[in-house]
Amino acid sequence: RQSGKVTKWPGKQSKMMAASSMQRRRIVALLATLAAVVPIVSGFVAPAAVSRPAQCPSSSHSALLVSSSSSESNNNDGTSLSVWENIASSLSGTFAASKNKGSAASTDPESTQLVTLVRVGIPSILAALVATFAFPSISLGLASIFNDAGVFAVLSQDSSQFVQNFLTVSSLMFSILVGQTYYFMYQQQENIYYALFDEVTEAKSLLEQVALVCQGRAMYNQVLRSISTYVQDDLKQLNADPAVLLSARPVDDPLEAIMYMTSVGVPSSVYETVRSLRQARAHRLGALQRKLPRIHMLLLWILAAIELCSFPLLGAGTQTIGGYNILTVEGVLFGIMTFGIVMTLRVVGELWRPAGGAYNVDAVLGVMVRGLEKELDERLEGKIKNKNSPSTPLDIST
Repeated sequence: RQSGKVTKWPGKQSKMMAASSMQRRRIVALLATLAAVVPIVSGFVAPAAVSRPAQCPSSSHSALLVSSSSSESNNNDGTSLSVWENIASSLSGTFAASKNKGSAASTDPESTQLVTLVRVGIPSILAALVATFAFPSISLGLASIFNDAGVFAVLSQDSSQFVQNFLTVSSLMFSILVGQTYYFMYQQQENIYYALFDEVTEAKSLLEQVALVCQGRAMYNQVLRSISTYVQDDLKQLNADPAVLLSARPVDDPLEAIMYMTSVGVPSSVYETVRSLRQARAHRLGALQRKLPRIHMLLLWILAAIELCSFPLLGAGTQTIGGYNILTVEGVLFGIMTFGIVMTLRVVGELWRPAGGAYNVDAVLGVMVRGLEKELDERLEGKIKNKNSPSTPLDIST
């Protein structure tokens, strides 16, 4: 009611409003279907994803340290299992079992790539579908709120260029922040690779030196167990908080135990190797420490939403020119653009993760320490012995 007169919708607008109501019903049905399917799928795949082989630390303090740091990392860093992670873990486990590789899915590069594909692809596709079907309804809803010929003229022709300038500024801020974030985190992953290669090399040197110096002595097996504890509870704990690992007491440090057992009075030749290994460990923990807070990722999603909200506003003006059909075409383009933005942010989120994806180092680390773990197990079982070791008793019977 305007100035005592009742305004009626023209026939064209009444048809568009009817189409809008039908579109709303379709969106409600789609959301209801998704709401019914997602809990079923997540409940089905959750047991398979949660049941993971647990490691056996050598001491209760190291077990408490790793579990507390891992749980703190999962709670604070957003690495706890979600619906997409459950689906990805289930698919990667099935894929690894079908190939009969006998290794965990987390250390299989192809399974890790499948996990990343599911975590990135499925949310992007769902966001694109929702954006495509919701765009006409949102545009018509905004048009019914404005309901002014002057507003429609400005929005359809963009005579003031206000919306265009708004879109340009928001796109520029979003592209700068996302590009810099991607570059920074990719560079951090590169530093982690370099640090891990140095540390694994130093760990192998320590094993070789310990095998030459300590074989034949009573402490030999205890030194080997200390190296195994270091590999399992420190080197391979990519999800643990680096600051928590570094804050461990020296009495609970397996490298400190090795130096104590191999040094009597003065430091032995193993001291320099342990010192180099500790420096490489410090580089690895420093590279693994997360530099960007979780709020940074939230701000990127807010900028993406600000950029996307300008397009339904333009659609409210263009519907006066082409009607509902032009909104359908624009909805398809809006869905494609939403797919690209969500996929980009999900890839950035994969780089932000400490482990568990194709962009992370856990799969490569599993391959790097495979030979080290195998040699440790064989030496603990007595299958490998150095005949030229200085500590090995000489056979003078001949």
